Amino acid sequence: MTEDAITDYLIDLLAGGHFQVADDNTFFFHNSDNKFPFATIVTKDSEFDSASNLDRPGVFRLNIGVGKESFRALFGEQEQTEIDFTAPDRLMPHPVYGKMYWVSVINPSDTTFETMKPLIAEALRLAGARDKNK
Repeated sequence: MTEDAITDYLIDLLAGGHFQVADDNTFFFHNSDNKFPFATIVTKDSEFDSASNLDRPGVFRLNIGVGKESFRALFGEQEQTEIDFTAPDRLMPHPVYGKMYWVSVINPSDTTFETMKPLIAEALRLAGARDKNK
């Protein structure tokens, strides 16, 4: 799956939501307040997040904020020290925001992305629920 194809899917899914590109990274928001994204596509390392070695050519990481139950169903209480955060096409906890129930995958294949679609829908629903509770 390409970064552009994933971006197009998320933009279509938003149907009235908002996205923003900053420093070649894309942030997807439930609405236009741009306060907290429900999904991101990150294309390079930063000073606080370099565990995935995203500075490699053609590498990007899709990140999604899911619910606690979904996160635990996927990963249980797995220690993050056991995870290779540079591995492509593998659903894993986010290297920095995993404790906040974010999941990520580097360069997902079409098959992996299909398995992520329900997680993306969940993340969008949770973002909508947060907005309603403000």
